Amino acid sequence: MVRVLQMIGSLNVGGSQTMVLNLYRNTDREKLQFDFVLDHPDERYFAADVEALGARIYNMPGFNGLNAGEIRRAWDAFLTEHPDYKVLHSHVRSYASIYLPVAKRHGMKTIIHSHNTSNGSGISAAAKQLLQRPLRDQADVLMACSREAGEWLYGKKACMRDNFVFLPNAVDTARYRLPESVREQYRAKLDLSDKLVVGHVGRFHRQKNHAFLLDVFKALHDRRPDSALLLVGDGELREQTEARAAGLGLSDCVVFTGNRPDVPELLRAMDVFVFPSVWEGLPVSLIEAQASGLPCLVSESVTSEACISPLTEKLPIGDAGCWADKILAAPRRRDVTEHIVRAGFDVRESAKKMTELYLKLAGESGT
Repeated sequence: MVRVLQMIGSLNVGGSQTMVLNLYRNTDREKLQFDFVLDHPDERYFAADVEALGARIYNMPGFNGLNAGEIRRAWDAFLTEHPDYKVLHSHVRSYASIYLPVAKRHGMKTIIHSHNTSNGSGISAAAKQLLQRPLRDQADVLMACSREAGEWLYGKKACMRDNFVFLPNAVDTARYRLPESVREQYRAKLDLSDKLVVGHVGRFHRQKNHAFLLDVFKALHDRRPDSALLLVGDGELREQTEARAAGLGLSDCVVFTGNRPDVPELLRAMDVFVFPSVWEGLPVSLIEAQASGLPCLVSESVTSEACISPLTEKLPIGDAGCWADKILAAPRRRDVTEHIVRAGFDVRESAKKMTELYLKLAGESGT
């Protein structure tokens, strides 16, 4: 059996964590096991889940801009102590160029994975951009959740190489086909039974644009006082978002659930999914919403590769009233599983593809 080292930063709720956990759950664990390296050891929302599947969790120092030597030494000591690892899959890109060469010196095959299309802005973003530049020449495999995410991190020429791999952020489609009774139960539990429920799943971060989402909902609520906004997730801007909702007079009709394990059920309780991100790689939550059959309104910043069903419509960020009108005109939910499977976003196929790649890199193809 091959054990693959997943450098994922944290095990809190996020797109890359959800994607890896989906793969892990659908992998033949007699052939393959995942172990996880964290540089945020206190962020362990999914820790019990991965340990139940057989994973080990290790902690390493995070990069603070001044401790590149400490990181190299820590990785060197770790890999000296654990010589059996043959494959390192890094979902952390910002300072992976520091430890990938260490892994190579220990004879490991390396994968770098692009999950996004921006570092944000400011000095920190510029520093990350410089650190990321060597990755395209360091890693054995360049992986991305979308063509756009790949070209952003590696450049167009690198994405034409044989070692570039597109891996969709796939989901377990069966998990999202839930009966009407689940919808009724959850809407009653959340006191939303007679509401037009607009929903969003995502961490509270500038990328996800919750401020504009609240403007959209304000415009909708002025037209439809029986509407409600269901926000699933957590993050550094949650308190700020709660305060903004209160300032707009929306506290009584906005539900903040925090991080939840029952996202499929919460999606079933919604009527329309709204996703006005400022930038994205390929958002798992949008794939999940489509798997749930929800009509989805998304910003133009979202890659078209994520819009895999006829229920998805792109809109420019800016006119909240236009978004509100689109919500009111949204079609009913319907099963679009066929579109998702055909586009390659069913996790079973992705798990097979990744298993073959991991075994090949480990030199154990066909075992």
